[in-house]
Amino acid sequence: MNELFFGTGGVPHSARERSTTSGIERINELGLGSMEMEFVHGVRMSQAVADRVAEVASQTGIKLSAHAPYYINLNAKEPAKIAASQERILKTARIAARCGAESIVFHAAFYLGNSPEATYATVKKHLAPVLDQLKSEHNRVWVRPEIMGKSSQFGTIEEVLNLSAELDGVMPAIDFAHWHARDGRANSYAEFTAILARVKERLGDIALANMHIHLSGIAYGEKGERNHLNLKESDFHYAELLQALKDFGVRGLLICESPNLEEDALLLQETYRRLTRTA
Repeated sequence: MNELFFGTGGVPHSARERSTTSGIERINELGLGSMEMEFVHGVRMSQAVADRVAEVASQTGIKLSAHAPYYINLNAKEPAKIAASQERILKTARIAARCGAESIVFHAAFYLGNSPEATYATVKKHLAPVLDQLKSEHNRVWVRPEIMGKSSQFGTIEEVLNLSAELDGVMPAIDFAHWHARDGRANSYAEFTAILARVKERLGDIALANMHIHLSGIAYGEKGERNHLNLKESDFHYAELLQALKDFGVRGLLICESPNLEEDALLLQETYRRLTRTA
């Protein structure tokens, strides 16, 4: 991508109606550049609606991504749950591609008492055939495991970067708020630049030019994430992160997941543009 597009995780609150097409139109009216379609409770969009979504997105120039259902665990003990998880990723990728989206985001797994190493091997084993199936369908949507905010969840920075380096078609979804909640630090310019440097080291410049970022304020405790907050109600140093993104020339999508959605998305976009103007 040729720039960093700011947007919302889901239809903006101020949209005329709770539909994807109305959300895209409102994103465009607000002067934002992207929207993540939230299929978190299931993929229930028809092909006809997806075709209309693609048309509206193309007309407005709004960039789309999609979030797969929450009910995914590639480390489940039951084979039926593994198969269902794989199918949910496939369904999300198929409808996302039809909508014109370039990426899907998903929560890959829980450790369930297994070691991180064993969980990684299991997740990789079960994700690989999903990627093979998408390739056979000529579906080139990026499949993006998300950095997660709780210690019980698979999804550290290294786990996500390793999957991206080892599996064709995988790129990271970097949720800086999640990592701040999980790590207990990761809230300064130096720490943000260290993360971006690690992305570049493992995946190259192409990853920095094609990032998918989640951001919000966040409440957290000893076990990590509790809930999302509006940025100004949180301790997150979002201006320092935006400075790091600018300094590393990051491009792609930055999706705001704050409860107030478009308000914080606009705050982030204006802060970033102000940093760019004063550079």
